[in-house]
Amino acid sequence: MSAITQIKKRDGRIADFDQKKITEAVFKAASSVGGRNYKLAEELSDKVIEVLEKQMKPGEIPDVEFVQDTVEKVLIESGHAKTAKAYILYRQKRADIREAKALLGVTDELKLSMNAIKVLSSRYLKKNENRKIIETTGQLVRRVAKAVAEVEKKYGKDDEYVKKLEDEFYEMIASLEFLPNSPTLMNAGTELGQLSACFVLPVEDDMRSIFEAVKNTALVHQTGGGTGFSFSRLRPKGDVVKSTGGVASGPISFMQVFNAATEVIKQGGKRRGANMGIMRVDHPDILEFITCKEREGMLSNFNISVAITEKFMQAVEKNGEYDLVNPRTKEPTKRLPARAVFNLLIMMAWKNGEPGIIFIDEINRKNPTPQIGAIESTNPCGEQPLLPYESCNLGSINLTKMLKDQKIDWDKLKTTVRTAVRFLDNVVDANKYPIDEIGEMTRANRKIGLGVMGLADFLIQLGISYASEEAIKTAEELMKFIDDESKKMSEELGIEKGPFKNFRGSALEKKYKAMRNATTTTIAPTGTLSVIADCSSGIEPIFAVSYIRDVSESLGHQLIEVNPFFERMAIERDIYNEEMMKAIAKRGSIQKIPEIPEDIRKLFVTALDIQSEWHVRMQAAFQKYTDNAVSKTINFPNYATPHDVEKAFMLAWKLKCKGLTVYRYGSRDVQVLNIENGGASAVPDQSQYNYCPTCSL
Repeated sequence: MSAITQIKKRDGRIADFDQKKITEAVFKAASSVGGRNYKLAEELSDKVIEVLEKQMKPGEIPDVEFVQDTVEKVLIESGHAKTAKAYILYRQKRADIREAKALLGVTDELKLSMNAIKVLSSRYLKKNENRKIIETTGQLVRRVAKAVAEVEKKYGKDDEYVKKLEDEFYEMIASLEFLPNSPTLMNAGTELGQLSACFVLPVEDDMRSIFEAVKNTALVHQTGGGTGFSFSRLRPKGDVVKSTGGVASGPISFMQVFNAATEVIKQGGKRRGANMGIMRVDHPDILEFITCKEREGMLSNFNISVAITEKFMQAVEKNGEYDLVNPRTKEPTKRLPARAVFNLLIMMAWKNGEPGIIFIDEINRKNPTPQIGAIESTNPCGEQPLLPYESCNLGSINLTKMLKDQKIDWDKLKTTVRTAVRFLDNVVDANKYPIDEIGEMTRANRKIGLGVMGLADFLIQLGISYASEEAIKTAEELMKFIDDESKKMSEELGIEKGPFKNFRGSALEKKYKAMRNATTTTIAPTGTLSVIADCSSGIEPIFAVSYIRDVSESLGHQLIEVNPFFERMAIERDIYNEEMMKAIAKRGSIQKIPEIPEDIRKLFVTALDIQSEWHVRMQAAFQKYTDNAVSKTINFPNYATPHDVEKAFMLAWKLKCKGLTVYRYGSRDVQVLNIENGGASAVPDQSQYNYCPTCSL
């Protein structure tokens, strides 16, 4: 038994000494370079204690730094140089993080990454009226867990049950196995109490409705939510206005009003206000809509998407024409060649990433409550189709935490899915909705959206290349499991607490006894959530092995990102050196660095290394088993052509995706993710990509 019973923390506190922590630290360092021998880690830990006891005076209390110095010394002298190097690198990173936390005034019991702390300190941790942080990371999680668990009291659960559930929620979030959407983390347990991320608001064809929607948008944005609108009901530009005898200014002019309102509100909100503007492809103003963001900076608070119909896509295939229909009269106004409109859409998407597309008929084929109405719009990132006045609560499982011995831990995943579904369903009740109509519609359908993040890191740990048949198969198997288990849990909750109000007459009534939620699964983008969880974003491939994330608008600086799995593998394979890391930082991709073994290059393919077909197929794999929709960007290198974009659009339609967003690297002056040369170490001959939007194909 060790004579050391206490240890001095960095802040001067005296705590109980736990030798197991040394063992775990040594094993973790060894694991990062391929070691799997826990018994050896215990033997090395014993050696550390032996050395400490020889160097210390009787009754002396060692400090943390002295213990860590001794660990390094023992590892090196015992011939474990690779493990020592990994331990030293980890120790340096922890020192950097502690320094950052001290500067930001954050107390972090959860030992999160430096980037996570920067994000949390900026927008998530509670502050007093002087903007001083008054909440620790552990207190944030406890606040959220407690507020959401308290809902169970409404359903007759006793204090013991509620406290047990609170602890389960706490452990699930604190361990980063699951994170709810940002408004829940920000607002649960606070006076504001608005917990949803996604909203759709109706815009009818009259002035009162339009400006009522503007007002409601401001209320939603003020609480951290994002809004989607269909402008397809508004009469076209130049149409008659009987009440005044004048002519209509058209949907685009009113979008500018929404954009201006968002610009004002975002200055004081916790999150940048975001909108989705959607117009049907058969609206008479569709050409103006497609080109409304051609100039960078226009409608800067909007993403835009065209709602494409089956008739339109069939006309494109047949090189035929289709009708434009005045939404006021419901009468055709003119016919356009579908191919020409499609090519214009492709050119704009190629030029700067917008518009995106949604397949509106496919969305409504999967509408769980058609008896209530048709879906016309989605939230700002497109992953959540919603009825007017609906909101949805999203959350994502961190797949990197669902592994055991480099295999999928199905039991842990099942437990996490079930707990997360109960959590998200409780959010519906815990929520303080910004307007009454949203509360009524949301509670009537109780839509939740459980998804995943960290897919790219997950596949790397499994030894599977993202751009492979095995990856597609794994994605389908994974999402089918999550969807199935979420449905089982929702059915159990429906029996326990009652089904959602509109269950009778819904598409789910014939399949289930009593569903609690009209939908259970969504794949969200998880931008800041993946920073907090320290994993790859959503179901995206890694953007680069090393890159710069620009968050200057919200945080005032840039974040440097380096893939930790590559770093560990490079150390393990003894190819890690500063010169190589500098070269990677410049390129983003490792595909043209010959010093890196081929198997590693195959595993660490980046978003710009991957052919668009694999991007689309991965999205379709998840969509196959997702109720709502899938947020995914189809990334192209700068040298990609409009024809490449067209192939992606057509494939997405064929594979039953609900929408698609593309982005060609460097096509905008301002973009969130940056690497030095666009990720292309060799640009192919441009002559093979000649494309005319009106006469090709």
